[in-house]
Amino acid sequence: MSVVPAAAGSATAATARTAPATVKAAALTEVEKAGAEQSGAKKAGAKGKPYCARYKCIALTFDDGPWPYTPALLDTLKKHKAKATFFLLGRKVEHRPELTRRIHEEGHDIGNHTWTHPSLTTLTDGEVFEEISTTSEIIYRTIGERPEYMRPPNGATNSRVSALMADLGLPQILWTGSTLDWQARDTKVIAKRTLKLAKRNGVILLHDIVPETVKAMPGVLTALEKEHYKFVTLTTLLQGRTLRPGQIYPPRGK
Repeated sequence: MSVVPAAAGSATAATARTAPATVKAAALTEVEKAGAEQSGAKKAGAKGKPYCARYKCIALTFDDGPWPYTPALLDTLKKHKAKATFFLLGRKVEHRPELTRRIHEEGHDIGNHTWTHPSLTTLTDGEVFEEISTTSEIIYRTIGERPEYMRPPNGATNSRVSALMADLGLPQILWTGSTLDWQARDTKVIAKRTLKLAKRNGVILLHDIVPETVKAMPGVLTALEKEHYKFVTLTTLLQGRTLRPGQIYPPRGK
């Protein structure tokens, strides 16, 4: 497996919590101002209700990038003043650092989606640590911040993987609905599925490596805007609650 050597060994939970950010804050653009209420709500704390208690929020999440289709998606999100969460592959971050920085600078969340997209339940403990720690490291080296969440590829996790993620200090993010866009490969089908899965505080799984998904997003965002949805990052959606390292969110049904 091709990996980026981690600086001074694998990332640990303690390292993830204490590593300083090095990226300078950029001047606010009009789009960033549009998202200021979301981030500002974090500072409000007890002074007011969390953003998603006041608004009808939904978290659109995009896996497996960054990819050549990602810039068009970012353009669409910017046009609609929408924020999203991107679960990135370490090997793709390595090859597209500027695009990774653009995702970060435009106010979207970045999560860890492993280096090579394996099913973590099939790997040894050491291999799982390598997949996750090298990805967190390349993200840190690219944007100056370590990801606060991870998403197991294919949603493949179990008690052992959860314990390893606890050691790495990362909650596991799944979804309330998957569009299965990688199977559909049809813009109309993907749009219809996304709208059907939409619900308040929903976490929708999509892929920015699927061109039909990117093409579907302008219509999807317009339709959801008419239903008064606010498109937020996971950080905003989770405002007011803390996920434990290794915890699965949204929780799986029993």
